[in-house]
Amino acid sequence: MHKVTGSIFLLSLALQSLEAETFEVTDKTFHLGTKGVPEWNEFAKLNPDGRNLSLDFEAKRYSEEATLFIRQDDVKAAWRLSINGKKIGDLERFESKVLHTLKVPPGTLRDGENKLNLAAPVSAIDNIFVGEAFIETSSASTALSRSFLKVRVTDGNGNKPLPCRITITDLKDYLMPLQVKPSLRVAVRPGVVYSLDGTVEAGVLPGEYVVYASRGFEYGVAFQRVSVKKGETKPVNLSIEREVPTKGWISCDPHIHVRTYSGHGDSTIEERIPTIAGEGVELPVATDHNHHADYQPFQRSAKATAFFTPVIGNEVTTKVGHFNVFPIEKGAATPNHKAESWPELFRSMRSTPGVEIILLNHPRNVHSNFSPTDPAHFNPVTGSSKREGGFAMDAIEVITSAALQTDHLGPFRDWFALLNSGLRITAAGSSDTHDVNRYILGQGRTYLRCPDNNPAALDVAAACRSLREGRALVSMGLLTTIKVNDRFEVGDLATKLPTEITVEIEVLGPRWADADQLTLYANGIPIWEKKLDPSPNKVRKALARRVMPRPGHDLYLVAMATGPGVTKPYWEIPRPYQHKNKEYAPRVIGATNPVWIDSDGDGKHTSPRAYAERITREKENLETILKKLSSFDQSVSAQAAELLAKQGIDLSDPKAKAAFSQAAPAVSRGFASFLETVK
Repeated sequence: MHKVTGSIFLLSLALQSLEAETFEVTDKTFHLGTKGVPEWNEFAKLNPDGRNLSLDFEAKRYSEEATLFIRQDDVKAAWRLSINGKKIGDLERFESKVLHTLKVPPGTLRDGENKLNLAAPVSAIDNIFVGEAFIETSSASTALSRSFLKVRVTDGNGNKPLPCRITITDLKDYLMPLQVKPSLRVAVRPGVVYSLDGTVEAGVLPGEYVVYASRGFEYGVAFQRVSVKKGETKPVNLSIEREVPTKGWISCDPHIHVRTYSGHGDSTIEERIPTIAGEGVELPVATDHNHHADYQPFQRSAKATAFFTPVIGNEVTTKVGHFNVFPIEKGAATPNHKAESWPELFRSMRSTPGVEIILLNHPRNVHSNFSPTDPAHFNPVTGSSKREGGFAMDAIEVITSAALQTDHLGPFRDWFALLNSGLRITAAGSSDTHDVNRYILGQGRTYLRCPDNNPAALDVAAACRSLREGRALVSMGLLTTIKVNDRFEVGDLATKLPTEITVEIEVLGPRWADADQLTLYANGIPIWEKKLDPSPNKVRKALARRVMPRPGHDLYLVAMATGPGVTKPYWEIPRPYQHKNKEYAPRVIGATNPVWIDSDGDGKHTSPRAYAERITREKENLETILKKLSSFDQSVSAQAAELLAKQGIDLSDPKAKAAFSQAAPAVSRGFASFLETVK
């Protein structure tokens, strides 16, 4: 009986496949948006075809489910599609190129003229491209079951199966709809398959494709152009190799979500396992909103324990900021996320069993009408907090790849200000992804100095200790390291220094990324910049050595490299989802944490704030203080200006302004930068 039923079902599918028709809706691409109000400056010179779209097309009445295929690009808001007045769904809220599919309910199509309408979001400003649409009289699963790509990805160093990301596009870089058998071993989205064993058989429309294989930042990318006909299964064999050496460093994404517990995004907890392994993240931290998530049982079910060491964490989501806390003991109570006093909130987070790290997330983003580094309660030059308790965390996100800033240096400047105030807070990179593909897991990540021989059994305590101590590198497409006198690395106190010091900076990245700018910062101030020559197909982007006089006072050194953003679909850098201006150019970034320079040889590091406190403690006249500051850099003068203002000195008084404007250039700049923050 079951065999007969199965045969009838297969026959039905075959007949439906044979009888399927295709109706062209349009062969054109349309630019939609609000005229005169561009979402981004790149759209300012383009004249939109309209805010809404209405298209007439010829079709035939169809009593079964059909499928609309429509190309879309740069879609951020909800755009509603309807056919003949019946809503069929929305465009995918996804700012990459994708061939989107939507069900066309039975009876929607009619003989003769039909009408497709695309309605703009009510109030959102969103410039999009849409078009090249057609309807097929079959379900999407049927349409995608006539041609197959059988992909196998192996490690080029040993020809072994490799967890990876497989990206399938057409020749125009549009992610294509796929039909893949569900499994705990894969996570699938249009144009993307994360596979734990590097294999997949994907149903596709007949056509020409480009198939990419990748495994996050440390690996190369392989690709193959392939053509597949109706009824054909085409094999695609690709091999990728590790390119970026990271011996002694472990890759950590300290900010990962799933829809299962956070309630938004699209990744289930089961899908999170192949995405972590497929992007080569060794220490993933589960940080769902006010929830302790444990990936380990799902990792075991997917037979993926060899690839990473999961950490239980929590994004403590409050009205006064979002904070990741980890690691957390199983069964521990959640912190009090309703607290609005920072001292109370930090006590609650610190007392959660197991917690060693508090990470301040996306400090410039606004949630619940609050941004932690908004000038209303944070001085962006001196790092002073106007909130009780201040910034009592261990680390701060300077790169959040799912929450980028149009000014990519803004979060770094906030971090420098905190360091200059005397705080020891580690810079971190993370993804904050809630999705399988819309925001790529591990795109922003942190490398921690830690034994990395066995990804399945990493020393979590040692990793957390490295994070607290600043033995960490921040990465989004590049990896930058720094060494002073061939000995001192990030997190180290460089002491007993000769009269000249040597700073060595190395910039690494996969062959598919590039770097064009290198900057060395001292106390957050650029002291050396170098334009880098393009280095296509090279892993080492730069190796620079700079000999400099030992500074006249203690400071810290940070190196940063940047380069053009990746725009290819296997690792496309997204646009910022909160932006204060309309100019944006994506960048890859690799930055270090500080090497602390003990110039005075007292065996410790003295911060700009501490120097300023010494100088202003005697409450001497302004001219005397300005003279003492002349042997220090701008960061010390900015701190001194704030301290003097707190003592009641009116720095905006014409006499005071005349005094510091005639002081040493670094002093003048420091005072002026502080005054800009109190206007």
